[in-house]
Amino acid sequence: MSQNPPDLRPDLARAQVQGSSRPGQPTIGMVSLGCPKALVDSERILTRLRAEGYGISPDYHGADAVIVNTCGFLDSAKAESLEAIGEALDRNGRVIVTGCLGAEPEFITGAHPKVLAVTGPHQYEQVLDAVHGAVPPSPDPFVDLLPASGVSLTPRHYSYLKISEGCNHKCKFCIIPDMRGRLASRPHKAVMREAEKLVEAGVRELLVISQDTSAYGTDWKDRESKAPIIDLARDLGSLGAWVRMHYVYPYPHVREMIPLMADGGVLPYLDIPFQHAHPDVLKRMARPAASARTLDEIAAWRAACPEITLRSTFIVGYPGETEAEFQYLLDWLEEAQLDRVGCFQYENVAGARSNTLPDHVAPEVKEERWARFMEKAQAISEAKLAAKVGTEIDAIVDLVEDDAATCRTKADAPEIDGCLFVDAGHEGLSPGDIIRVKVDEAGEYDLWGSRV
Repeated sequence: MSQNPPDLRPDLARAQVQGSSRPGQPTIGMVSLGCPKALVDSERILTRLRAEGYGISPDYHGADAVIVNTCGFLDSAKAESLEAIGEALDRNGRVIVTGCLGAEPEFITGAHPKVLAVTGPHQYEQVLDAVHGAVPPSPDPFVDLLPASGVSLTPRHYSYLKISEGCNHKCKFCIIPDMRGRLASRPHKAVMREAEKLVEAGVRELLVISQDTSAYGTDWKDRESKAPIIDLARDLGSLGAWVRMHYVYPYPHVREMIPLMADGGVLPYLDIPFQHAHPDVLKRMARPAASARTLDEIAAWRAACPEITLRSTFIVGYPGETEAEFQYLLDWLEEAQLDRVGCFQYENVAGARSNTLPDHVAPEVKEERWARFMEKAQAISEAKLAAKVGTEIDAIVDLVEDDAATCRTKADAPEIDGCLFVDAGHEGLSPGDIIRVKVDEAGEYDLWGSRV
């Protein structure tokens, strides 16, 4: 889990709130840490508070209290969360804690006994109750109780769309099912209604997220469709916005999504958490161990949609990982030729079953394997991007400055993938514009081009 850089901290830079606070209006600040799913939770909490008459403060000084939405997946993320709570206490003094780390209230209060309240993940009502107790609402019935448009912690032109909570997998390194529970899918109509409102409000790109996107709807009894995610993807693709699929496990029915990508209804982009390739490591992780079949599946996806971009994350240094198993992973990566790759060094997580596995890998070995893995991934990325020089591609504009526009192609998700920098013909562009660009130059992860 990487830490949020200062310019991406939603509490400092991202809150999109219309209007200014009225005199006497109670105000709340928000620090949102962790993954996009937590960001969606933060948006929902702020939207509810705004509808109740609270103002949203972009800084600590102007807030009557601060909510810290925490991450608790890795020890490094827990440390960042505790640091953020401490910073909020120092600079504001009135702090309510929620999110994944909130599932361990004693851990939080042991480090910061002065917090006002601690709630777990997606416990919206408990967060609101804690805010009411700390900062009583004082609504203006002529203004505040009108239906509020949603508070966004992302730029206006893209938005995360969370379609489910929880996960039914039992991966030994993961405690997300313990924190967020089993799979609970949102109704199809509710997801579509939210997506339609976002597109009507000007969102040009929908980033579909969950813990296990391809399992969406499989928790419904008496469902008509064997794979409800295919129906949802098809309907989302009809709205006219870019639709990007994240956290897709490679179940067999995922191949039914590929024609939607080939036809342009859904972006040709799959974010799939492979985690490793060696069958024995995958078994120790308690994950499906079929790397050879996965290569066949990747080949089938590319045959059906040649422009598809594949992103994945991997763990190196998992307990018991041998040099031979790691080399198998490198060889698999060379054969798979994934477009976008992230890698984490294994670390223990309190409560994870992997902690008790034998033969933990030494830190210096994990570091060395991580470096070798990223060197391989970087070489693949550089070669793939070099092949795009001279081609014309579509891009969405994220930021416009005097000297260039920062854009993303259909192969790039915000904040985790590369960028396309347009330094010619960018005058007059605005964030959210979708333009045609000729690629002039390529680097290891980014592209440079000129507007066609």
